[in-house]
Amino acid sequence: MATLTPAATVDRTGVSLDTLRYYEREGLIGPIGRTAGGHRAYTEEDVFWIGLVTCFRDAGLGIADLRRFVEMLRGDQTRTERVAFLRERRTAMEQQMAALQRAMQHLDDKIAYYS
Repeated sequence: MATLTPAATVDRTGVSLDTLRYYEREGLIGPIGRTAGGHRAYTEEDVFWIGLVTCFRDAGLGIADLRRFVEMLRGDQTRTERVAFLRERRTAMEQQMAALQRAMQHLDDKIAYYS
């Protein structure tokens, strides 16, 4: 099985080396394999998990939520439980988006007023 060096993984995922190590420490990815020399060796599966975690971070999920969802994926939770978890997070995102829309409208109103 082909593996990637940490530098190649950074290039491939766009995630910094510090972030990769942080995700590993938090249990969001890994455990990451090691070479005979003790260097990290990332697999395609690791790259998949990094992408998943990064996507959810970009969507605003916090580390605790990410940790919980990763546990759900690795554990024996049902699809129904996973979907319920994701729907709850989606509802929270919708509420955040609505609040941002209201704030943007307020700013637009002030820009128009002062223009």
